[in-house]
Amino acid sequence: MTSFSLNRRRLLQNAIAAACLPIISHRLGERNCIADEPLSTLYIPDDIDRAVKKGVQYLADTQRDTGALADRNHHVTMTSLAIMAMASIGTQPGDESEWGQVMQRAIDFVLTPKHQDDTGYFGKSDGSRMYGHGIITLMLTEVLGMGASIDQNTRIHKALVPALKLILAAQKVSKPQTHQGGWRYEPRSTDSDLSASVWQLMALRSAKNDGVDVPGEAIDQAVKYLEASYTSPRRSRRGTGEVSGFSYTPGTHQATFTMTSAGLLAMQVCGLYDSPMVAGAAEWLMQNPPQVNERYFFYGIYYYAQGMHQVGGKHAETAAGLVPKLLLDTQHQDGFWKPQREENSYGQVYATALAVLSLSVRYHYLPIYQR
Repeated sequence: MTSFSLNRRRLLQNAIAAACLPIISHRLGERNCIADEPLSTLYIPDDIDRAVKKGVQYLADTQRDTGALADRNHHVTMTSLAIMAMASIGTQPGDESEWGQVMQRAIDFVLTPKHQDDTGYFGKSDGSRMYGHGIITLMLTEVLGMGASIDQNTRIHKALVPALKLILAAQKVSKPQTHQGGWRYEPRSTDSDLSASVWQLMALRSAKNDGVDVPGEAIDQAVKYLEASYTSPRRSRRGTGEVSGFSYTPGTHQATFTMTSAGLLAMQVCGLYDSPMVAGAAEWLMQNPPQVNERYFFYGIYYYAQGMHQVGGKHAETAAGLVPKLLLDTQHQDGFWKPQREENSYGQVYATALAVLSLSVRYHYLPIYQR
């Protein structure tokens, strides 16, 4: 499964190399995504398999005449999340199946020219700002080379290049020292938050997997921002590390479940699997496990499932048991998950896509979620 998802990218690398960003290569700490895992982690229990397939069917059933997969606001962003959820269990837009056809139309919807402005920005058309821009760009990097036709792949690449350039330009905007290297609500924002930053980081890392060179200084600056967001006063990557988490913005020193999960995954996306901050955040999450009444529960459980899975060992085992326990019993019989509290306004497509992505860590189809 994994070799296929990586090989389809290699077929495009020579074709896209000349047209991609003229930026410096930076080799991250990549790991073999399956060879390091015990066979037991590759087994997918029947109840999880049924749940994710019911979730994907619900997402497919929400498709509108425009091709969008959405039920509330931010249609381009929610469609992109739904596409990633479908891809996470192996659906491809070139498939002749119902889901494959749904995915093909959904990608075409995202690529509608009016959804991306002249600067490459996706976040304006549907009001999702840089959060949406990062999600949409990540989706495009993950499906590049997997399009239903040469034309669709060409259009994905054409949209992707300026979208990545905008992410890099937004990072370079002058900000206070502790906010340098991150991203926030708009491309010209003069501060940063961890939540918006993680999506941009994942898009850059996925682009690198596609064969696009990512500048070393962009990753280095992002790491410095992540370090500033760690709530422990000892932030040295060479330090002993202590049990601590990540905060929404630097200097607040208040770790939360969602931000610690996001920070954990972000450090790993940057290749820092052996950082004391990764160890400290993973242990913090062991001591502060998620609850269904968490603020931004679906957003947090998504990061938690992916991040703890990549840590491996007892952390992966704990998350592998806890995530299904929290999600399977709350799935509606029609396949969707219903968000609560602050997430209620985002809709069921949002919650369902994130739930499927949280449950599908063992499927190994999306390269960005492979260690």
